[in-house]
Amino acid sequence: MSIDPLVRFNSLVRSSPFLAQWLEPMCALLTQSAQIIETFCGDGQEGLGHLEAGLQKPLAELKARLLERAAQRKADQTPPQCPVCARKLTRRRKVERTLHTLSGDIKVTRTLGWCSKCKQWFCPGDEALGVESGYSPAVQELAALFASKMPLSEASKVIEHVMGIKLPPTTLDRVAKQAAAKARQKRRQSDEQARLGKMDPPVPPSAPATLVIMMDAWNIRERDDFGRSAALRKAGVEPQRWHWVWTGTVFGLEQRTSKNERPVILHRGYVATREGMDSFVGQLHAEALRHGLGRAKRVLVMGDGGLWIWNIANSRFKEAVQRIDLYHIKQHLWTLARELHADPKEQGLWVRKMKNRLQKGRSAQVLGELKEAIQQLCPSRQESAGKELNYFQEHQGRMTYAEAERLGEPSGTGAMESTCRQYQCRFKRPGQFWSQQGDEGLLCLDTFWRNGRWRLLFPHSQNFDPSKN
Repeated sequence: MSIDPLVRFNSLVRSSPFLAQWLEPMCALLTQSAQIIETFCGDGQEGLGHLEAGLQKPLAELKARLLERAAQRKADQTPPQCPVCARKLTRRRKVERTLHTLSGDIKVTRTLGWCSKCKQWFCPGDEALGVESGYSPAVQELAALFASKMPLSEASKVIEHVMGIKLPPTTLDRVAKQAAAKARQKRRQSDEQARLGKMDPPVPPSAPATLVIMMDAWNIRERDDFGRSAALRKAGVEPQRWHWVWTGTVFGLEQRTSKNERPVILHRGYVATREGMDSFVGQLHAEALRHGLGRAKRVLVMGDGGLWIWNIANSRFKEAVQRIDLYHIKQHLWTLARELHADPKEQGLWVRKMKNRLQKGRSAQVLGELKEAIQQLCPSRQESAGKELNYFQEHQGRMTYAEAERLGEPSGTGAMESTCRQYQCRFKRPGQFWSQQGDEGLLCLDTFWRNGRWRLLFPHSQNFDPSKN
């Protein structure tokens, strides 16, 4: 038996006094919406986009009224207790506050009270609603996400155009900084929990057969000693502008597949920080633990020829197999080719031959031929070619490309190069200068997003997984 919609609606209103307050606003919304729809249907020049834009304002107004009344109700129900020690607050008084939401500004009256133990004023209602900053959690999330993806001046315009709300760049900056501070604190807590074996989100029940860890670094420009460049140079000191951002990625080999004949990684972890080497090593180790370090049958560390990468591998991932990126090896082969051969065609043939031998696991043969070829050079060229030979000798045990082919493992660090480039698209735009606090905060926010742990910062987004979009 079907129930008449009006009868059902009347039943809901009678059972909920809160819903009864919405009869008049709902009727006004339906009347206004009907007028907008009639205009849309009767105008041959309007498309669906006109209707969407027309309905946006009345729907937002109704949502704002709903938010205001629901928020007020929750604030009234919040006990006047100290959020730190749970002691009952004294010297209480009611204070009205304007809150900025995605649907517009709303006003909520909360209880402000004094904690005699903590010696502080508190508004328990603000904490219950998550609006200590004066902005709703959804606005906080919006500011954090847009600030980590694009310059604030552009973000402000895009938000106003798409969502119809005004968030000036200064407001976005302030709210994003608050979210970034929260993200850095949450990152420290999350990494410490990972080292203790407490993963959030929990690790998959099956351990990866092979865990791949890649590392690299790129430069970011900061305003060190801004305004003092001339004075420093006069004193013989060159101002430092560029600093290393230490970056890593971690994934199980079974997460590496191909799409349109190109390798694709379905799920992986990211690390990026300007806090320094020690902080990077701790964050990378925690991320590796989340992806199965300690349970994987095999661990592979990959990078270019940077000594710092192998130092980290030897100290934190002692049992790992080390492999150097084939692309960087090829670059050094080209350097040697130009020393050994004058003809560009011969250079190309020689590089191709040496590369093929390395890929077949014949690194000892390659080194032997290099030594013989270098001895035949004139003394002036032997010195520079000898440096390249030392490079190959140092990394001989890491040129295991035949093994990579046999086990289906990567020979290059393309995934790492791609990761660095993705971060640089935000942080190395023309004319950009950063402070360490500013770039580290946005790096942290962006990494939370990439790692699919955004909900740790904004619990209301727990049903959204950015890795699947």
